[in-house]
Amino acid sequence: MNVSLAKDLSVYQLVMGVQVPPKPLSLSPATLLSLVRAQIDLLIEQQIAATLWVKLPPEKIWQSELTRYQSSVGASSLIYTCQINESESEKGGTGEDEEAGEENTSSSSSSPHHVTVHLPPDSQLRRENFLMVLSPQFCSLILAHRPLKKRKNQTSAKVNTNKNQPLLIITTVEGRVIQQVLDGIQKASAPESSPIVAADFICPTMPQAATMTQLFAKQLLRQDEINRQIITARTTKLQQLNQELHNKEQLQDEYLKNLCQELRIPLTHIKTALSLLNSPNLKPPQRQRYLQMLNIQCDQQNSLISGLLELVQLERNLEGMTLEAVRLSEIVPGVVSTYQPVAQEKGIMLAYTVPTELPPIWCVSGGLRQIVINLLHNSIKFTPNGGEVWVRARLQGNYVQLEFRDTGIGIAESEVSKIFDRFYRVRTGVTEDYAGAGLGLTIVKQLLLRCGGSISVKSKLYEGSTFTIQLATVGNTPKAIAIENE
Repeated sequence: MNVSLAKDLSVYQLVMGVQVPPKPLSLSPATLLSLVRAQIDLLIEQQIAATLWVKLPPEKIWQSELTRYQSSVGASSLIYTCQINESESEKGGTGEDEEAGEENTSSSSSSPHHVTVHLPPDSQLRRENFLMVLSPQFCSLILAHRPLKKRKNQTSAKVNTNKNQPLLIITTVEGRVIQQVLDGIQKASAPESSPIVAADFICPTMPQAATMTQLFAKQLLRQDEINRQIITARTTKLQQLNQELHNKEQLQDEYLKNLCQELRIPLTHIKTALSLLNSPNLKPPQRQRYLQMLNIQCDQQNSLISGLLELVQLERNLEGMTLEAVRLSEIVPGVVSTYQPVAQEKGIMLAYTVPTELPPIWCVSGGLRQIVINLLHNSIKFTPNGGEVWVRARLQGNYVQLEFRDTGIGIAESEVSKIFDRFYRVRTGVTEDYAGAGLGLTIVKQLLLRCGGSISVKSKLYEGSTFTIQLATVGNTPKAIAIENE
């Protein structure tokens, strides 16, 4: 059975061409689906064997309704499914009308009771979906028209095909309107096409009152079902947002709790030292020790406040910072030379290897210098006198690998996963004071997150640690940060 229609056929124009046409309503695709389902429910319940003319979206949720009807009513029904025939140029995916491409992917049934109606690529029906039911007992038409929406740029010939925009939907059971559509389809059919309906078919003027009552009831039930789904989806979304807000508040509370604790510790030591200094029996060596304690705790307080300000400033501005091309050979040697006096004072051998031919990498402005400073500072600080610290760089595929290795006190396996947390300081059980703000590695993590870099840590207690970072070379897309603990 062969059926093809002319390109100038428009069901919407046929409906609007009748005297006193039904008024179209601006509704959502979800409402259109509820109307289609209600009609199928009625046809199945009444076991109405009808001829259906359909042009619906190709998604399974729509096509399953036709399958549901045909499997219930059986061979006594006939379904004409309209399908756009894409031209060869449009199959390449020009993007001018995304709907057409989707329709072309739908496959028609090979059943003799399911006929594919071929539409030309430039058919007026491209922007229309409809379900027309034809039977002696009941006739109806559900029509959805997606109007053209002009772009702001009037010079462009393309149109906006946003599927989220409302549809102009018409639903009617008036015989005069449906007969107008039937006549129009018959005229638009190719001469060799089979007749749409029997020659003696007469579309009833109006369905029986009982049938209409049942149809309205099913439409209400289907719309109520969609409303419940919408309410459920919105409720779930609100619950997710509330949970995210609750989690965020918990994180903020924990952050403030930790901050207060970190600020309280130096103040407690300072207050203790001041009270001891007021002792009348204080000897000069003791006085000197308490004054030194005051000096250390003041430095600790200053370090903490400076680190907090730096972290807050970084987190506030990081998203707006752009990536720039940076060479390691222009950054690492200068930072290493700055720390050479500190290393020499502790008797630490500090060396670096950074080939000048390494390609530039992506990083935020000043970010690479900050990363090198923080990691090198930690390596020297946690390496006892007479130890060694190496900084090495090499090319690994599309990434440059920068390694900081030391023979320091190391990190316990249970603590490796925590070292990037705010205020976390490694506890080794040794007597030497390695106190700090506990924010250096947090800042490194934030910078790498923005640069799309990665960092891995290998460490063994009392034997040393190796921090390895990878940054994408220019020309390679940076990846999301990955923090690995080994």
